[in-house]
Amino acid sequence: MTDLPTPETDQPHDLVGIGIGPFNLSLAALAHGIPHPLTTAFYEQRPAFHWHPGLLIDGASLQVPFLADLVTLADPASPWTFLNYLRNRDRLFPFYFAERFHIQRAEYDAYCRWVSDQLPGLHFSHQVDAVRWNNERSLFEVDFTQLDTDGEAEALGRTHTRHIALGIGTEPYIPDPLKPLTEAESLPVIHSADYLHHRETLLNAEHITVIGSGQSGAEIFLDLLRARPTGHEKLHWLARTQAFAPMEYSKLGLEHFTPDYSRYFHALPESVRDELVPHQWQLHKGIDADTIAAIHDELYRRTLHGGWPDATLTPGVSVRTAGRVANTRIELHLEHTQQNTRSRLTTDAVILATGYRERPLDRILTGLDPYMRRDTSARPRIDDRFRLVLDPTVTGNVYVQNAERHTHGVGAPDLGLAAWRSATILNNLTDTNAYPLPERTAFTTFGLTPQTPPVPTQNPDLIPLVQGN
Repeated sequence: MTDLPTPETDQPHDLVGIGIGPFNLSLAALAHGIPHPLTTAFYEQRPAFHWHPGLLIDGASLQVPFLADLVTLADPASPWTFLNYLRNRDRLFPFYFAERFHIQRAEYDAYCRWVSDQLPGLHFSHQVDAVRWNNERSLFEVDFTQLDTDGEAEALGRTHTRHIALGIGTEPYIPDPLKPLTEAESLPVIHSADYLHHRETLLNAEHITVIGSGQSGAEIFLDLLRARPTGHEKLHWLARTQAFAPMEYSKLGLEHFTPDYSRYFHALPESVRDELVPHQWQLHKGIDADTIAAIHDELYRRTLHGGWPDATLTPGVSVRTAGRVANTRIELHLEHTQQNTRSRLTTDAVILATGYRERPLDRILTGLDPYMRRDTSARPRIDDRFRLVLDPTVTGNVYVQNAERHTHGVGAPDLGLAAWRSATILNNLTDTNAYPLPERTAFTTFGLTPQTPPVPTQNPDLIPLVQGN
């Protein structure tokens, strides 16, 4: 391993991005479009851009319109729009005649890779190891490891920057009762994030169980159902939610994914925010209505010649414990919350569509821990401009992307807010209005506007209103 040259006289960057997922790719694309471009560098440990490759199931669509690309909702004239990608690929007219407002996931992935292949300043196969604040230079120090084609350390390096943008994304969540099973190589227990990598092995299993009631679980169950012979499906779909419920997709419901709601949510007390998020699961954890319909249609089709498909769909169930049976099968111990009953299910393969959790920031930001301000639950405090709240002695900013659900609400991981958040960050970083943003984005007024109380009057002719109980 060698050390990359890092002379103390090197010119610092204006911005270093850590992680290159859709959100930091959006930030990089919009930063590239500022009239006086910033000096930027974005680092990603993977060798190339890939967006949920294990879930790019044929026919699976984004749950947001194509306008929720990397840049359009902040700068529709950008060269990095999805429409310009189509034009570049000579596919604009076919897309026009296809009349698709929601594109397939695979196409979104291809679009993002097109941007990442052309945008300068992106450094793949670079793993960021640590971030520190250098008081003497008033700069952040970013240590990284350059990786070779096998993912092994090749060289060490360091760069300096005035500001940082964290876009390290989320990681698959595996419930505690099932963690030991995922570590056993002989048992096909995988997270939905790896579904396509193991699809053939899973299809060869005698009986398959899908756990999780969100969009990923529904798409995987539908894909397995279509691939299994009629009458011999041998599928089980379990969910903790009380129903396989549709996602809230009404036009006014979608206004929870607007800048207006993000600002409203951020201004609420911490205790109120924490109470709200779990009750809003159907805004982002439900199932697309078309997917629900496709599952029902496929099940119904299999009854046309008599009999029922060998597929069991059971909501309201949690997995208490799990273990092996004869080293090759899996036994799930189930509990039904409404019936208060318990049962066992033996299966040959398990797919965990149990969602994702924000990656903890502490590993990368250990060097900044003395400067960080935290809330009552020890989470980083994040202001309304997506900046970590740091000690005033730190004059640079650390911006976060998709790590602020506890402060900004359910829209934090939503692709539709990517361009707006990136533009907000760049406007703040440059202290300019580089990207003019709308003052209002929703018809819903989410809170009451505080007003000055009226001055009491002594008018004897005024009849006071009686306040209701």
